[in-house]
Amino acid sequence: MSAARGDSDRRLGRRALLVGGAVAAAGTALLAREELSHLWWRLPGVEKPRVAGAVDFRGARWVAASPANYRRADRPDDYAIDRVVVHVTQGDYASAVKAFQDPAHQAAAHYIVREDGRVTQLIRELDVAFHAGNRGYNERSVGIEHEGFVEHASSFTDAMYAASARLTAAICRRYDIAVDREHLIGHVEVPGTDHTDPGRYWDWERYLGLIHRQM
Repeated sequence: MSAARGDSDRRLGRRALLVGGAVAAAGTALLAREELSHLWWRLPGVEKPRVAGAVDFRGARWVAASPANYRRADRPDDYAIDRVVVHVTQGDYASAVKAFQDPAHQAAAHYIVREDGRVTQLIRELDVAFHAGNRGYNERSVGIEHEGFVEHASSFTDAMYAASARLTAAICRRYDIAVDREHLIGHVEVPGTDHTDPGRYWDWERYLGLIHRQM
């Protein structure tokens, strides 16, 4: 399941450009305007407009995670998205949703794929979900949970593989992510994590093959 260790909110940093001359000053002003065009909504009292209940994957059901379990962002404008992280819930669908709606849990993924293939979105892809236990990986990835247990091969059904492959293919097309094991990884492969999912029963060869067919 998703883990929040290594991620927390932060204040905006300052970009200092020590250059001389009128041309450099003009360039700096242009850069500042471009940066503010992405970051204006992160100022105190300002929020980027959102459509309530909107989903990024057609057919997904929207169930909102607690705002404590993700950070509002404007991806990929502020953070490039270049990978997908595969998780396993280590429990049933209902318990995963309950955990992700609990502000004390401090973690949630963007999506959950059920054993029957139904997809639920809990966090918009433009936001940073606390799912990988590594701040940098959270900022540039989409996290997908899969209902079940790493110890049970039976958790990973045909319907789950097919639905997850369609979802991941859509994400890869949207952000031009390569369909390979460098960019599609398990939670266990995230640096610094103590998780083992998706485990030895997750069939990566099958999964990537299904994704390629959807591209």
